[in-house]
Amino acid sequence: MHKKHADIARPEYGVFSRREFAIIGAPCGLIQDLAEKIAKAIGSDFRLGYVDADHSTGEGSSTHPCHDRVYTDKIGFHRLDFGGNWNTHQYRMWFNDQDLVLVNGNHFKASRQIVVVDPAKRDSLERKLSRLTDVGLFLLGKGETEIWPYLKSHVKGWEEIPVLSVEDTTGIAQWIQSCQQPPRLNGLVLAGGRSTRMGRDKGSLEFYGKPQREYMADMLQPYCKEVYLSVRPDQEVPSTHPLIADTFFGLGPFGALLSAFRSDPDAAWIVVACDLPLLGDSAIRQLVESRDARKVATAFRSPVNDFPEPLIAIWEPKAYLHALAFLSQGYSCPRKVLINSEIRLVEPNEPLALTNVNTPDELDEVTALMKKGK
Repeated sequence: MHKKHADIARPEYGVFSRREFAIIGAPCGLIQDLAEKIAKAIGSDFRLGYVDADHSTGEGSSTHPCHDRVYTDKIGFHRLDFGGNWNTHQYRMWFNDQDLVLVNGNHFKASRQIVVVDPAKRDSLERKLSRLTDVGLFLLGKGETEIWPYLKSHVKGWEEIPVLSVEDTTGIAQWIQSCQQPPRLNGLVLAGGRSTRMGRDKGSLEFYGKPQREYMADMLQPYCKEVYLSVRPDQEVPSTHPLIADTFFGLGPFGALLSAFRSDPDAAWIVVACDLPLLGDSAIRQLVESRDARKVATAFRSPVNDFPEPLIAIWEPKAYLHALAFLSQGYSCPRKVLINSEIRLVEPNEPLALTNVNTPDELDEVTALMKKGK
């Protein structure tokens, strides 16, 4: 059947970001105060965004006299003012790196909601029941002891939804953090190179009784939901693991990473080149245990040049947009993405494990090391 558009997996976004809550049912001042208290309670390591209207000039208006975009470096933070309106697609780009976005639900919608039971907004909230599509938490305002009847009628399963006091900032922050589970981890073994310098397929070399690409995939399996081999579209690779054929052509490992994200944009990907014969389970375990899902990626520091190693790294879902942005600017180097992004850089306990084999001479050197190790 003819399709007008390509069948591409879409990330599970809300209105503003992947993870968002609209705080609704309280005066705007209380919502702003609550968001600020939550941010302080969670700490600076947790990247929290906030969406609200400008109450001094009216919703959607600009406080800056210039209608072009104005960037201000405020030393401790950065500010961008501009005229015009954003749409959902632009919001998602700007909030891509936030771990969570809190939204003033009096003015904007979000995919999930925190409902405040506050008498000052009782009638207003009843008029906005259509916005309550996925309530995660009830907050009781001062003097309130139970959920109102109209909320019980509208919100299915309200009995199972946690209830806290709106003044319990610590409890609210802890609940929010408990909702932030790291994205599932998939594995990707890069086996699509042409091995021009080696003169034969590096993925088929056997150091441990099986093709190296299979050995690497099997080693990743205990840490991943699913492990794939990255291959060229014209490449026939017998494997017990599923394949992901490149859909970004001529970009090498960068294209392999983008192809993986295209197939599953909500997963984090631990990417491993197939030409690392000294890489063992202990190094993989160190990388996984060092993972920081709040960053764009977690990568080993190269013992050769101190740069991050992109082909033995964990790339979080937020890295997809970063990689595409670099590609749109004419860059196809995954290391450049890591150098210019907020990442967790890990000192390898076993630097030799990051030794790759590209040529027959390097193969001989590594083989000699492996024999000496025995």
